Amino acid sequence: MAVVLDALASYLQDMLLEMAKEEVHLLLGVPDEIKKMGMKLGDLKRFLADADKRDISDQSVKSWVRELRNAMYDATNILDLCQLKAMEQGRSCDMGCFNPLLFCMRNPLHAHDIGNCIKSLNERLDDIEKRSKTFNFINLASYEDNTKKVESSLRARRETTGGDELGVVGEKIEEDTRNLVDLLTKKDKNVHEHKNVMVYAIVGVGGIGKTTLAKKIFNHDSIKQEFQKRIWLSVNQEFSDVDLLERAITGAEGNHQAPRNTKDTLEQSLKEAVEGCKTLLVMDDVWDHHAWEMVLEPPLINSLARGSRVLVTTRHDTVARGMIAEVPYHHVDKLEEEDAWSLLKKQVVGNENNDEPKVDALKDIGTSIIAKCDGLPLAVKVIGGLLRQKNIRRSDWKNVLNDSTWSVSQMPEELNYAVYLSYQDLHPKLQSCFLHYALLPKSVLFGYDRIVAMWIGEGFVHGNSRDIEVLGKEYYDQLIARNLLEPDPRYVDNAVCNMHDVVRSFAQYLTRDEALIAHKTETGHTNNINPQNVIRLSLKSKESESNELEWSSLQAHISLRTLILVGETKINPGDSLSSFPCLRTLHIEDGNFDALSESLVQLKHLRYLCLVGTDTSRLPEKIAKMKFLQCIDLSRCKSLMKLPVGIGKLQQLTYLSLGASGIKNIPRGFGGLTNLRKLWGFPAHVEGDWCSLEELGPLNQLMRLRIHGLENVSSSSFAIKARLGEKVHLSHLCLQCTSGRNRWVKQEEHRLVKQEEQQQIEKVFDELCPPPCLENLEINGYFGQRLPKWMTSTPIVPLGCLRILFMEDLPYCTELPDSLCQLPSLEFLQIISAPAIKHVGPEFLLPHHHEHPGALVNFGSDLKIQVDGCPSLERISNLPNLQNLVIIECPELQVLEGLPALHRLTLEDYDMKTLPGYLKDVNPRDLLLDCDVSLLASIAKGKSRPEWDKCSHIKQVRAYANDDDNNIRRKWYVKYTRDSFSLKTNISLSADASWDETEEVLLDKVAQVWREFIVEQQRE
Repeated sequence: MAVVLDALASYLQDMLLEMAKEEVHLLLGVPDEIKKMGMKLGDLKRFLADADKRDISDQSVKSWVRELRNAMYDATNILDLCQLKAMEQGRSCDMGCFNPLLFCMRNPLHAHDIGNCIKSLNERLDDIEKRSKTFNFINLASYEDNTKKVESSLRARRETTGGDELGVVGEKIEEDTRNLVDLLTKKDKNVHEHKNVMVYAIVGVGGIGKTTLAKKIFNHDSIKQEFQKRIWLSVNQEFSDVDLLERAITGAEGNHQAPRNTKDTLEQSLKEAVEGCKTLLVMDDVWDHHAWEMVLEPPLINSLARGSRVLVTTRHDTVARGMIAEVPYHHVDKLEEEDAWSLLKKQVVGNENNDEPKVDALKDIGTSIIAKCDGLPLAVKVIGGLLRQKNIRRSDWKNVLNDSTWSVSQMPEELNYAVYLSYQDLHPKLQSCFLHYALLPKSVLFGYDRIVAMWIGEGFVHGNSRDIEVLGKEYYDQLIARNLLEPDPRYVDNAVCNMHDVVRSFAQYLTRDEALIAHKTETGHTNNINPQNVIRLSLKSKESESNELEWSSLQAHISLRTLILVGETKINPGDSLSSFPCLRTLHIEDGNFDALSESLVQLKHLRYLCLVGTDTSRLPEKIAKMKFLQCIDLSRCKSLMKLPVGIGKLQQLTYLSLGASGIKNIPRGFGGLTNLRKLWGFPAHVEGDWCSLEELGPLNQLMRLRIHGLENVSSSSFAIKARLGEKVHLSHLCLQCTSGRNRWVKQEEHRLVKQEEQQQIEKVFDELCPPPCLENLEINGYFGQRLPKWMTSTPIVPLGCLRILFMEDLPYCTELPDSLCQLPSLEFLQIISAPAIKHVGPEFLLPHHHEHPGALVNFGSDLKIQVDGCPSLERISNLPNLQNLVIIECPELQVLEGLPALHRLTLEDYDMKTLPGYLKDVNPRDLLLDCDVSLLASIAKGKSRPEWDKCSHIKQVRAYANDDDNNIRRKWYVKYTRDSFSLKTNISLSADASWDETEEVLLDKVAQVWREFIVEQQRE
């Protein structure tokens, strides 16, 4: 099994329906052939669900499935060519207006060829259908009930999927964490004196929680205190020596930009990065002990300080033995029944506690389901994700418990029953998207917008072209809701996800018949499967020049529809893309591609083109011939200086990214891209009486737009022609100038901007007023003294839907308008590097506030504000619903008032000598403080009181300081909880205190001091 037959058949039927709108059933004098193809697909579709299911474990079905799949692939190509020929007739209208019938009637030779192809294909389908009778397929009709669920908006319950906290349960993992932390930090002078580095191993089957346990250890406060450096490496089955060394150097905060990045130079860089440092190295998911023995041990063993540790997670004892890990190894136990039930409940209920009683009533069925998960946390999470899509009813849960999937015989080792059951519950379109995700190299960053663009290009997401991106995002969210994808917590709005190794192995097993996935360079790895059977190829290569992948070794894969290639390839004279006539998705990243650029036009079916970080210096001048292109991503193509003139004729293009490329101007006629939804890195520039902003005028389908270089716009009249206010679908807008400012450079050293320039940029921004539907606004590098008028008017009509406002590098802006307080939907306001801003929030309640009491109340509902690098900021006030406030390096801030709903306050400033007095004026539930070690020590004293007088009323305080001498972040801490009188610290209480005192002694001293203080305070 690879692509899901049912989904492919649906896509093909949609293509036929689109052509039927133009009466294509009369095509070529063979009016019945197109109709026959549609009917044949309908007949086959009745039992494709059964064929897909049996293809996983029934070898006898595989060849039949492969033949049908190939026939349908050929059908999509034939219909593509028919549409392409019609478009090439030169019609100026868009895709929905051409008439293939009229074209073919005027071109009888082409009509004859297409007609013969369709007849031949129908004969193949006839034969395939006849042979299907030998397999006794049944009509499962199992997908119909799911269709509406997938096409409609997702249930609100899916949004309860959270971060790691939903996947961690039970006292056992806490006990294991404590024991392993003690083991890694213990100092036994009588044992292993000859070893600088000791290796410890966590061993267990896939999905049992090894990585979760290792993460808890890695982030433990005692570990942070003990080790100067901590390095986390995900190793995986197909690791690359060079990539592993580079990531180790990055983790050690070293320099991996060695000449040519050869293994020898990287080893030397790693040595220098860790020399003499006590280090914890976590090697997660190791399959081959050579990753340590041959790659990391040689540079580390004599460089690390005594007491350094390596913690390895692996599925196999043999790996631990090969790494000479200390015995006994720590074997992770399966979940106890109560812990498993607790985890399942968390997945089903999430944050909706109202459902908990109903779930508790189904515990008897739940524990039976858990028993089938065999105590594996991953399996429990995936089943929880499946149950979350069901009604909380006994009948629905019993259906899951009694599903025949649990008893499939001869299940291969790669298939986890729980993952399989969740997979079978997916709609076929979702199944195809899920399988495709497993193609993506694990260590490469893929945002959801690129992933959705790939799915659309492959035909996995299809339907109304205007809403297709929204539908693709819904599919992505659905996979998250089912725990088949795991959001990366470093990115907001689930923009980036990961896939657990067990889930990835499952998906790759299902795609093994048509997908080749090799994420490291291996000699001959492309010969492991018949090249002509490979439909999707994903390779990641990052080795030395001597071991580069030869482009010619790929050219036997003539049936490819997807090629994902990350890393360098060796391209010889004569190499081209002509060997891949069926290619629809081409993703080349961080490699060389320039020599192949001109041959791109030979890819007639290409929908998705991504050349991120390649050496591409040109695109083909005849790019307009690539009429099916929907997505072009040229991010970080530094050598690419211009776009071909014909790019404006790509009527189906919906996504274009030029961010961080060498492109500084765009050709006239760019405005012909009227279907664009996402446009990143659009350069503003002027040529005589023409400005590139004019080309934005017709692009009224835009949903996300990022413009840079606005300082080049010489007249506000040019900005008017962008017609931003008419773009009624625009939800994300970034307006950027290159001010030449850097927050780390002193203000007086920045380039001075003349007053005339400031006034000019103000006029330009005044005319870039967005539509009322805007949800996310970024302003970067703006050097006007006042913000645009559409941000300062009362009320601010254009910003009524704004959720996120991000402003960075405002060197001359003197104030934020009070009218920002009338934004009813604002959730996050971030201000970075605004040296002239003096207050946030209205300094006084507005005179008309009593007349319109809702104005301020609406502002800041569940609001977070972050101010960073604002040296003149003096006041934050009168924001009655502000809940989360982050203040970074604002030394002149004196006043916090009118913040009654503040729950969390974060304060970071390593130069402040005392706590700010404004802490007495607010009462947050939590205070998180990052400060200098001397201030932290002063806070820990307690008896002297001045610092604690300022924060003792706060419910919970966590304060940290860095160990700058050893470059350890947040090594020292003070943690205080008011209501339970709990105080913990690991810092000396006085300047003359011995650093040899144990942490327990220090804690006892501080606790005693604080008990006396609290009692005294209560008496007062």
